[in-house]
Amino acid sequence: MADQAAFGSVDELLADARSRLSRLNPDEAMTAVGDGAMFVDIRPAWQRAAEGEIPGSLIVERNHLEWRLHPRSSGRLPRACAGQRWIVVCSEGYTSSLAADALRSLGMPATDLIGGIRAWLAAGHPIGKGPTRVESVAGQGVLVEGGDMAGPGERETRVH
Repeated sequence: MADQAAFGSVDELLADARSRLSRLNPDEAMTAVGDGAMFVDIRPAWQRAAEGEIPGSLIVERNHLEWRLHPRSSGRLPRACAGQRWIVVCSEGYTSSLAADALRSLGMPATDLIGGIRAWLAAGHPIGKGPTRVESVAGQGVLVEGGDMAGPGERETRVH
């Protein structure tokens, strides 16, 4: 017996996730960060290299997000403390909505940046060079080596 789909489309899934978020435009996000919220950038290295990074954002790629940010996870990062408000950032604000909703489902105060890094750039807010090493803070961490930036359909080549 096949599982019943909860949603008929990805658009329905996205709308459901966003119904639980108080999403922020770039100016609102800047204010929230000033009040103690923190950006968490979930894009892979190749996207951060191409698009840049918001200075001060914590870099946690999507596949590790819940484990690194949940305050009671054995894999949490030091900045993952109870009550920390997270603003999830992706390229255009789609994946970030799903990720922020997942964080909220675990009891963490989270939302996302409307329009993602592209809206941030269009609003004229500061951007830094990337990609910063995963689990570091953009502008404070070490940049990754080129071999860590394989994009879709690319394969890393390592010399042994």
